[in-house]
Amino acid sequence: MNGETISQFADSFEGIFFLIGGVMLLIEIAKSLLSGTFKGRTLLDIVASISTQIPTILVETFLMSFLYAGYVLFSEAYISWTLPYTVSTFALALFVADFLYYWEHRLAHEIRLLWTQHAVHHSSRQMNLSIAVRFGPLEGVISAIIHFPMILLGFPAEMVFAAIIIILGYQTWIHTEMIGKLGFLDTFLNTPANHRVHHGCDDKYIDKNYGGILIIWDRIFGTYQAEEETPRYGLKRDFDRVNPLVVWFSEWPQLFRDIAKAQSFKEVWMYLFGPPGWQPKAVETAKVPVNG
Repeated sequence: MNGETISQFADSFEGIFFLIGGVMLLIEIAKSLLSGTFKGRTLLDIVASISTQIPTILVETFLMSFLYAGYVLFSEAYISWTLPYTVSTFALALFVADFLYYWEHRLAHEIRLLWTQHAVHHSSRQMNLSIAVRFGPLEGVISAIIHFPMILLGFPAEMVFAAIIIILGYQTWIHTEMIGKLGFLDTFLNTPANHRVHHGCDDKYIDKNYGGILIIWDRIFGTYQAEEETPRYGLKRDFDRVNPLVVWFSEWPQLFRDIAKAQSFKEVWMYLFGPPGWQPKAVETAKVPVNG
């Protein structure tokens, strides 16, 4: 085993799950057509989801290439305790990467600047396999940065990036309503039922089930929620757009407006790094209660 074989395995793994996802999407569309529930807007939403790959691929072609090269050079120059290329090391790398993915995902929900990217993935009112490729342009870069501690632990850069690819590839098949609950598997894996919860904007489902492959992290850190009733998918706010450009940059206009009206550096900081929806106390006090 070496870096090349690990990278090839990760690419093959992603390709297989992408193929499975493509077949499942065609089945979903066929079922909707036969039942008469397929609407033109559904097709436009699918196109919008797939279109997010345009800026994502452009960013990954340039920035991710530099990041990968930088990680390799850093590892060679400063990390003398590089771990060996073995099956057990790669299995450990996947486990550690999955743990870091949980925190990457959770932080993307808790820090507004990161949410500007991840909200793209949540902005559809649909749940089908096209959502699996609906990403913000900089999500891959953010993921690579958050997984940098693995380099410091001695994992080769090829293993780190391969683990990231595998974790994302695995999640392709879970963006569907075709598969119900899976019993015992739901207790420790991220499954369609567990991930439908994550995409729900109902109060009980908001900010739950962040896991990548394993759902055990949510159980450990108190963010697990089992699927009960079918979620209402999408963002909490009123957003149901299918224009690709609007979908790509849905969160930026309001962020810029909030920063422009900020009265202090602290407010600018909180608008950028506070939780999504944060407002100064004076603004919060002036708001009319939702139930009022």
